[in-house]
Amino acid sequence: MGESLLSVRNVTKSFGEIEALSSVSLDIYEGEIIGLVGSNGAGKTTLLRLLSGVYRPSSGSITLGNGSPVSESRQYLGVVPESTGLYSRLTAWENIRYHSRLYGVSDEEAWKRTSFFATHLGMSDSLGRHTKGFSRGMRQKTALLRALAHAPRVLLLDEPTAGLDVTSARTVRQLVQDLGNQGGTVVYSTHQLAEAEQVCNRIVIIHNGDVRADGTPQELMEQTGTNRLEDAYVALTHDQARIRTEDSKPLSKWATWWRGLFTPAVPSEVIEDE
Repeated sequence: MGESLLSVRNVTKSFGEIEALSSVSLDIYEGEIIGLVGSNGAGKTTLLRLLSGVYRPSSGSITLGNGSPVSESRQYLGVVPESTGLYSRLTAWENIRYHSRLYGVSDEEAWKRTSFFATHLGMSDSLGRHTKGFSRGMRQKTALLRALAHAPRVLLLDEPTAGLDVTSARTVRQLVQDLGNQGGTVVYSTHQLAEAEQVCNRIVIIHNGDVRADGTPQELMEQTGTNRLEDAYVALTHDQARIRTEDSKPLSKWATWWRGLFTPAVPSEVIEDE
């Protein structure tokens, strides 16, 4: 086991009266590819946003291996969020260069790393194109290149293959595996158990805001007395999944009033198209 890069201690995150995560503790070590697995609403995205410093814990702490709070050391992290957030009027390279300059990385170094990974992703000929006309797969690959350009110690991926075609998804998975083989550290959030089993050497199962299991696929099967990871997952998450917590955050009185001005009343009987 390598050096501990991120340490999560008794972290709870609440949105009003809704507790999205409850007393989560785990360590992320150098060289691991961790599959963060759970259903929609389990708390995966909330945990990733906490790891990246976008959210602050309601209680508990998240620190780097050197003891500094993660919110003050984001340059060590590369993040590919569920929404890529690319600037459509910029080319792929301009998006990447802008991001790299924010981290103090020279254009020369950023281009060197971008060119290397672009070759693996089949993006070399598209770096000079504006992202406005990019497909979902091309946008996702550009976001990956952007996250890797400043040489982060930990790469955080939120559903990196969601909505991608088979070829693009396979390319992304292969890049993640290559990073792991080279000693990179990746946290890979997905609700696709088969994908996590294929890519990751450690599985963290989150269900209803709790960490239900943490270990290798083999360890989880031994823990539950099952022969397949899918059966182990079902055994560990047998209680009903909750709705997505961040989507269920109640609206303020002002937001409710404003929405009511522009949202027509729903009729009591709706006739569906045949």
